[in-house]
Amino acid sequence: MKQTAVVTAGTAGIGLETALGLAEAGIEVTVVGRNAERGARAIERINATAPLHSARFLAADLSSLDAVRALAGRIAAEGPLNVLVNNVGAMFPDRQDSVDGIEATFAVNHLSPYLLTELLLSTLRAGAPSRIVNVTSGAIGTAKRVFDSVEPPGGYYGFHWYGRAKLANLAYTLDLAGRLDGTGVSVFAADPGGAATDMTNGTMRDPKIVSPGLRLLWPLVRRKFERSTSGPASLAAKPSIFAATDDSLAGRTGVVIGPQAHPVTPFRAATDPRIAEAVRRLSEHLAPLTHA
Repeated sequence: MKQTAVVTAGTAGIGLETALGLAEAGIEVTVVGRNAERGARAIERINATAPLHSARFLAADLSSLDAVRALAGRIAAEGPLNVLVNNVGAMFPDRQDSVDGIEATFAVNHLSPYLLTELLLSTLRAGAPSRIVNVTSGAIGTAKRVFDSVEPPGGYYGFHWYGRAKLANLAYTLDLAGRLDGTGVSVFAADPGGAATDMTNGTMRDPKIVSPGLRLLWPLVRRKFERSTSGPASLAAKPSIFAATDDSLAGRTGVVIGPQAHPVTPFRAATDPRIAEAVRRLSEHLAPLTHA
């Protein structure tokens, strides 16, 4: 039986390499992205590998909650889904709002995958056994663990706020795994470790993205980070591909796949039920599953 997958932010970098890996595994892949030209190039590259099923591109600005709802509606209308890879992510040097008036780091890195996943749960249940893969980040270690509101106390520092949004999403991921246990829908997190991408080559070079206490040391920290993230995107995609396809994970859920593409211990704060509950309340408030 044909297997289907959706990969968000799949037109370049880790997302495209993930889509290529899923296509190589015989899965029919839908790549989601904002730019139609990049989407066309991605599909051309995937289809050039002569996959079992042709890939396709769907345009969506995943910083917009309405666009996420429209995307989910289109995917759900097409029948069962077997794999959802929420690869979308972004870090911003300066604070900005999404089109919904929500701080963009939290909107893109957590609310977008949260809303798309929730809206596709019935579709994923229909495709069971199915898998949800949410891409996480080691940056969660820098996060403030307060989720009473969309923005943490203190000033805006892109790297720390990115880590906080990823922490929210990892807490949601592990909580969702418990919620869906026994339904045939497995939930995983995948940590790519790092790769030479637009984000690491651009935003990470701006010292404004870290708090003043880290700023003086940032050139040294950044160089160390860049050495560890200088590998190809194809290597960084392996954890997502493993989580989405590997037979050793059959019947398992709530597992974090580390940069070496094997299970690792989750970041402790992400397993805190108080954080998960705070994230759930905030997510439901900011991104309701139906229009207000």
